[in-house]
Amino acid sequence: MAVSGRILLRITLFTLLVASSIAHDKKDHDDGDDHKAENKVNQGVTYDGRSVIINGKRELLFSGSIHYPRSTPDTWPDLLTKAKYGGLNVIQTYVFWNIHEPIEGQYNFEGQYDLVKFIKLIGEHKMYATLRVGPFIQAEWNHGGLPYWLREVRNITFRSDNEPFKHYMKKFVTMIIDMMKKEKLFASQGGPIVLSQIENEYNTIQLAFRELGDSYVQWAGKMAVGLNTEVPWIMCKQRDAPDPIINTCNGRHCGDTFTGPNRRNKPSLWTENWTAQYRVFGDPPSQRSAEDLAYSVARFFSKNGSLVNYYMYHGGTNYGRTSAAFTTTRYYDEAPLDEYGLQRDPKWGHLKDLHKALNLCKKALLWGSPTVQKLGPDQEVRTYKQPGTSLCAAFLANNDTQNAQTFHFRGKQYRLPARSISILPDCKTVVYNTQMITAQHNTRNFVRSATANKNFNWQMYKEYVPTQLGSMTKEPMELYELTKDTTDYAWYTTSIELGPRDLPMKKEIFPVLRVASLGHGLLAFVNGEYIGFAHGSKVEKSFVFQKPVKLKAGVNQITLLGTLVGLPDSGAYMEHRFAGPRSITILGLNTGTLDLSVNGWGHQVGLNGEKKKIYTEKGSTKVEWRKLSESPALTWYKGYFDTPEGNNPVAIRMTGMGKGMVWINGQNIGRYWMSYLSPLKQPSQSEYQIPRSFLKPTQNLIVILEEQEGNPKDVEILLVNRDTICSYVTEYHPPSVRLFESKGGSLRAKVDDLKPKAELTCPNHKKIVAVEFASFGDPFGACGSYSLGNCTFPVSKKVAEKFCLGKTSCQIPLDAEDFDKQNDACPHMKKALAVQVKCAYKN
Repeated sequence: MAVSGRILLRITLFTLLVASSIAHDKKDHDDGDDHKAENKVNQGVTYDGRSVIINGKRELLFSGSIHYPRSTPDTWPDLLTKAKYGGLNVIQTYVFWNIHEPIEGQYNFEGQYDLVKFIKLIGEHKMYATLRVGPFIQAEWNHGGLPYWLREVRNITFRSDNEPFKHYMKKFVTMIIDMMKKEKLFASQGGPIVLSQIENEYNTIQLAFRELGDSYVQWAGKMAVGLNTEVPWIMCKQRDAPDPIINTCNGRHCGDTFTGPNRRNKPSLWTENWTAQYRVFGDPPSQRSAEDLAYSVARFFSKNGSLVNYYMYHGGTNYGRTSAAFTTTRYYDEAPLDEYGLQRDPKWGHLKDLHKALNLCKKALLWGSPTVQKLGPDQEVRTYKQPGTSLCAAFLANNDTQNAQTFHFRGKQYRLPARSISILPDCKTVVYNTQMITAQHNTRNFVRSATANKNFNWQMYKEYVPTQLGSMTKEPMELYELTKDTTDYAWYTTSIELGPRDLPMKKEIFPVLRVASLGHGLLAFVNGEYIGFAHGSKVEKSFVFQKPVKLKAGVNQITLLGTLVGLPDSGAYMEHRFAGPRSITILGLNTGTLDLSVNGWGHQVGLNGEKKKIYTEKGSTKVEWRKLSESPALTWYKGYFDTPEGNNPVAIRMTGMGKGMVWINGQNIGRYWMSYLSPLKQPSQSEYQIPRSFLKPTQNLIVILEEQEGNPKDVEILLVNRDTICSYVTEYHPPSVRLFESKGGSLRAKVDDLKPKAELTCPNHKKIVAVEFASFGDPFGACGSYSLGNCTFPVSKKVAEKFCLGKTSCQIPLDAEDFDKQNDACPHMKKALAVQVKCAYKN
């Protein structure tokens, strides 16, 4: 795409660089110039061994996954704008079958599920789209995107050469493709969709189905191609993808792990570059550094790659009951755009600079011939050059993970940090190094809302615990089959009659209720009294509940509440996964162990509060609420709050709660689980997003269903920002390079400033209202937690305030006269300047 305006890049060597032209003669490869594409209309999408070809032109594609149901429609434009500003030209999304067809033949494409609106919006932002139809998607999404009713189709086997499955799969895929065609959304029709995906990482389970797996892949590919979209189809992680489908890579380091497409006439595409790792309840934080991400992308493009997709670019939120088994409500929060859609720096900014640098190499990468030269045991240079022209780009790679290295290349010396790649768009000038971050940093703040927390006036309603139910079966019913993905909850009841001689003679000895369950959680009650809670995990879904219980002579009522945390989302034979109580016994009776597994069990699906919809304004009037007092298990809490001040994202911190769900004005914002601690002895997620589109100005109804024993008195509504921004620059830091667009749309680079400087820019046109930390010396730490080292200039904060206070952006030169070098406390040390400021709207 053409680059317009002044785009700031920083060079990333310690060598003083001079101005260097990276433009090429306009007559060379006119079909490679972005401005030419505007005159080529609807030539469709093809490919060759180098790249995807859109409207007759080869492309470098920088893509990011943004899932429409994991955000709200009011936020889509902002997310796409930030993605485009971050250097992306493609947006990738799955299609979520189970939200679009929750009941067979009944479809929903409204609100958050408006797929057409989302794809059109991508086009309006002048970006391309990749549509991952699946329809199995995994995605840590409930049931991998497959609707529950599909499990109940007679003789079905998911994702196999099985006629019932193929029938319904083809029907849904055809419907989606026809919908896209009707709206003219394929690139062949002038729309944004340039690639479509059928199936998803099937190689991981293919062997389980043997020859039926092999034939299924061939059938799925043929079926997709037969839909005549006139854009290429892809299959990720599928070495035997049938022609003409392109097999693609998923992973963290496809530049080293991908063996390439299965035909030489197919391009090398990377459909999932994992920006971090999704989390399940019980997990510690998941991170992946900006440096590692940038290295992986630069390496992939240096080895003939032409498309990278960041999975995820915006993680988003698993609202309601949409997350897969044990997956947290927050999804891929460590992405370049965090859960709230805020730019996570330096990840967002460092990748933005990378995309600019790679775009400078575009012609050489797409038209040059590659060569590889070894410069040492772990060092190499990969060059793309076209003989007879000035077209040349080079990637200097230091793959030594411990030591920096000095290179000699084409008569010049270059020094690279450990495990880094430098990009030279003209084979002379370094404009980017993957390890040298020059983008600013930020940290996320959760600030208590003054407006929303004034007075919740919590009320409570105790959920009715049944002791004897109908719908009797000999054994407890399987939990997935019983709930049919309509609720997380189902009751089981049975009764036993005991005589005095059955009970232990000593009062201090109690029988033990033992329940072996296939997952996911369980609450137990005896004679209406709460006994306890137990659960499995993502790794070991099965668990055993075992607690001492008080039993009496006569009839005793045993009540169990089976709970789910999403359906499975991966693996072979998903239709044969099971959950719920299987073996129930009472140990420690005088007469021995009593097996209740086949004692006869009554069932009820869902809670009374769910059936009455007491989480809505109308439904809440159907029960009697009382003042907050004790905190029994399985209790509903209701309160009201006014919409928080300002425009920042909103969250709720569930302090003091155990496990359950939250509704805001009748809309479920997801499952919370505060009592399941990570190895760091903290909840995996404490704050839960409340979309502003769910709110009204005042009197917002909040309803919490607490499964365990929790008290909402410490629950609080928060505002979320990334208004703490930082810059860290050293005297080693290189000067910067600015790019200018010259006549004809070509790009030129020149040295902007030979002096290193700290640079800061507030988000959303806010202004710097405070300098929270500044030290020119040897500061250490990270944004949000900087500390003074052994040496600092006492005037550091005053200097930062002079250059930055009251401004939207500022630059602080390290050679500023205000730093009195004559009184340098550490004259023989290369110093660093660390600055942390606070941004806000200023009256």
